[in-house]
Amino acid sequence: QLQLVESGGGLVQPGGSLRLSCAGSGFTWDNYAIGWFRQAPGKEREGVSCISNSGRSTDYADSVKGRFTASRDNAKNTVYLQMNSLKPEDTAVYYCAAQASFYCSVDKGPSSYDYWGQGTQVTVSS
Repeated sequence: QLQLVESGGGLVQPGGSLRLSCAGSGFTWDNYAIGWFRQAPGKEREGVSCISNSGRSTDYADSVKGRFTASRDNAKNTVYLQMNSLKPEDTAVYYCAAQASFYCSVDKGPSSYDYWGQGTQVTVSS
């Protein structure tokens, strides 16, 4: 069964940090680039970052550049998103998604991704 599962979301103070995880199974993990998206209530799903199959290339939305870092451990079939200096506007459900390509761009829309997780809630509030 193809599956992506996000974890690590929660409530954090502005300026705080969270690390999200995305674990995959049922497909050839290291053939896929992994993207992170987020969706706030009433908003379109927004690309946040993506990481190449090897983990050696990453891309980020301007809104998170310098604050978020994607990484991956292919031996564990897991991708991470380290989120630092969090802001209230980062509040959203965060999704990971797998794309059948080695490289990726954050500008590619959700339709370019093959598999999706169910999301994890991130709330940044005092």
